[in-house]
Parts: sequence; C-alpha cells; structure tokens
Amino acid sequence: MGAVSPIIGSIAGDERKRIMDGAYDRSTEDLGNSVGLEHLNLTVPDQQTATLFYIMGLGMTRDPYLMTGLENMWVNVGRSQFHLPIGKPQVVRGHTGLVVPDLDALRQRLDAVGERLSQTRFAYTAHADRVDVTCPWGNLIRCHAPDEAQFGPIVLGMPYIAFDVPEGAADGIARFYREIVGAVARVDAANGTASASVTVGMGQQLVFNEISGELPAYDGHHLQLYVVNFSGPHRQLAARGLVTEESNQHQYRFKEIVDPESGKALYTLEHEIRSITHPLYARPLVNRDPTQTNRAYTPGHDAGRWAKRPGA
Repeated sequence: MGAVSPIIGSIAGDERKRIMDGAYDRSTEDLGNSVGLEHLNLTVPDQQTATLFYIMGLGMTRDPYLMTGLENMWVNVGRSQFHLPIGKPQVVRGHTGLVVPDLDALRQRLDAVGERLSQTRFAYTAHADRVDVTCPWGNLIRCHAPDEAQFGPIVLGMPYIAFDVPEGAADGIARFYREIVGAVARVDAANGTASASVTVGMGQQLVFNEISGELPAYDGHHLQLYVVNFSGPHRQLAARGLVTEESNQHQYRFKEIVDPESGKALYTLEHEIRSITHPLYARPLVNRDPTQTNRAYTPGHDAGRWAKRPGA
C-alpha cells in the first residue's frame, strides 16, 4: 500500500478506519440540483392579523432588515421564510411542515392569541408528536417537534411543503423534477395512494400527494428554490414554452409542472428559481427565542438556533 494521504493521515482513530474501509454511504449526502427551499409566498389581507399569527402565535421572527413596511412582511423560520405581501388571501392546496423547538410553548402562544383571532379561520389541534394549526385565512401548517431521524438537525425550519395533486399525477411530477429541474425525486405508494417526494435542499422536500376528487382552483401562491445548474432547467423549460417570467440575470419563474415526455399539464404551482449567485443566496436570517420576555429575561439568549449541536 502506498503512503497515506496527508489529509487522511491527520484524521485520528475510528474516523480514519471508516474512511479506509469505505464505510460511508456517500449517496446519502446527494442533494441534486436544488439546494434550498428559501420561501413560500402567500398574500394576506391584513398585516396586523398576520403579525398576531406568525410572530406572536407561531413564534417566528419578522425580518428586521428587508420588507419592513406595510405592503409586505418577510417572516423568518430558521433558514427559510414566509413572504406575506398584502392582497387577497392565498391558500396552499395541502399543508406546510414546520419544525419548532418546543410544542408545549407553541400551544401556550397559540392559546394566548386565540381570542384575538376568534373571528378568523384560526384553529389548532394538538397531537402527541405535532400541532396542526390553521392560519387566519385557512392555510394548514403542521408543526413538528425536532426529530433528527426525520428532519436531521433542524430545530427551527421549513422541512417540507405537501401539495394535494390529482390521481395519477405523482409519477409524472417526479419525472419532471428529475429530468427538467435536475432534482432527486422518488414515488412512494401506500394503501393504493401515490406520493412524489422531491429533495429541494438539505433536509427539505416538496411532497405531492395524490387525492381523489376535485382540487380548489390555483390562487397564485408561489415557492422559491435555489439551484446550482441554473441554465439547464431554463433551457428545458424554455423549449417547452414554460418560462413565465424572466425576472433578472439571477432569477426566472415557471408555473406548470408537465409530463416531460407527453407535455401534459399535471399541476399548477409557480416556482421562483434563483441561481446560487443571486445576491440573496445564503443570506443569514435573524431568528429570536420566542420564550424570552421582559418579565422572565435571560441575558445572552435573545437569538434562537435553527439547528442542534452535534451530539446534543
């Protein structure tokens, strides 16, 4: 055997043995072309009600630097955001999954804002491992406790958005993301129902669950992804006439998810696609610890963490 690499030689003990034995499954680190689900955009008619729900109830943090006026508000959730411009309320056809640090504290905050939101569609149902919350305009937000097996190290974040799609659409949707977007995607079936799962970032997925019956009309909500190969998906989308907006050098949009072979429209969902050279890529987001109060204040603990420390 030749000389040990200086890099491997500097790694001690069990770690070095695992490397030399080839014990790591490198494929588990693959993300594919999409490397981040940065935001979900939902128009809301009233910023005061949105503040009550997203900031006081869910315990999220309003971005202190951008969109600080009355026409839009950006709400930080770990490394992702809700974008909430003023307009007719939009509702995801499905639900948004969040991880929050403490479900008991979440329930206490939701109880505290319940009376002031009593004339809206706000409601919540507590389960053993999650809290299902309906926003004042009807969006279902499923709040999970941190679970490393399911969500990795995330203690505050947006690990998935799940969409209801027509029966028979899941396979074509998975192929669309694999072949056109370049994302990792698979189809799972349980009890005769298919779901497409698409990896869009570290610990982040878009899930498309087939359901029977008619779906509500699409109302214009959108999500935003960062991709590494920016031009490749654009070429394929443009060749099919699917690019709906050439926003700027670093961004474009499309709305229709189609079967990549037949061109059949499968689902409408606007995607804002950004390159990783976009000025906002990997912008640090401010997250607070919502358990801090002026009456029970702990110095040095204003900031919240989005991930747990290894081994914690």
